Amino acid sequence: MRKIGLAGALAAATMAVAPASAGESKFQCEPGETYIMNVMVSAHPYWVPVYQGFKQAAEAMGCETVFSGTPDYDITKQIASFEQDLVKQPAGILLHPMQSDPFIEPIDRAIESGVEVVTFAADSPNSKRTGYITSDNLAEAKFAAEEIVKQIGDSGEYAVLENPGQSNHDLRVTALISYMEENYPNMKLVGRQATNQDSNAAYRATASILQANPNLGALWIPEAGSAEGAVAAVLEAEADVLIMHADITPTTLEHIKAGNIHMALNPNQGMQGFMGFVATFMAAHPDMFDPFNDYKVSGYNPMQIPFVDNGFAVITKENAASFDLNTYMEGRDPS
Repeated sequence: MRKIGLAGALAAATMAVAPASAGESKFQCEPGETYIMNVMVSAHPYWVPVYQGFKQAAEAMGCETVFSGTPDYDITKQIASFEQDLVKQPAGILLHPMQSDPFIEPIDRAIESGVEVVTFAADSPNSKRTGYITSDNLAEAKFAAEEIVKQIGDSGEYAVLENPGQSNHDLRVTALISYMEENYPNMKLVGRQATNQDSNAAYRATASILQANPNLGALWIPEAGSAEGAVAAVLEAEADVLIMHADITPTTLEHIKAGNIHMALNPNQGMQGFMGFVATFMAAHPDMFDPFNDYKVSGYNPMQIPFVDNGFAVITKENAASFDLNTYMEGRDPS
């Protein structure tokens, strides 16, 4: 199951742009023109397909790419890596901001210096970033809530783990809770603990929730790192708890195959990277077309893309083999 949203429309729009002249496309880079993708926790497997999509779009346009960021879950270090990227004077940066507000000033300064910034998967909406590429976190939360009710009934107990401060993770949790309250008032939230993508913290939190709530029916987790710890605690307790989470890692994929995790809702990572590159390229080339608006007198970049939905896939035991990262990377250059 896939939700495509605006990504297909944007792709169609890019293909519809007339070439600069016969045999020449405006979607081409100058020699050495470089775009950077900046993330936090840079070794996380989530970024691999995203960067592959980013590179595939860049290669089609003759552009150079760099993968950047910090190996740490540390906002100060990610901002420092972003500052180092700016020194290289790239044409644009596709950025996954760990937190929204601390990145407002660095993003605004980057754009003022001539480096365009598009965010993906998490946002800094109060900054001057030119575009935002993500899956629809509200749709993910609604889907998860409906699936939980479908599996355990509309009068059960559920709990959530969370990662406060990261916009997409926050929305996945708060939207699910709100949806349950509005549509299934007999569903009882019995546990809500911050685990911050730490599998060990998630193991301890889940064990504590299980001990206090022996009738727990379902667990919703906004990311895969915490799901790794949560499933370990559920298996150890031999509890009958339906586990659903967003994103995917090789470890949680194996648990889905084994039936220990019910399903994962995974953003279409390759599309996220591909459309992220296209949006960043367009932001860096606002002279590609002359839109019907006031950008000339207002002085803003006309390539504003408030939100592109890259869609999400539902990963179950039946289709899990399609999400094997090692298989996907066979023969591909990871750098």
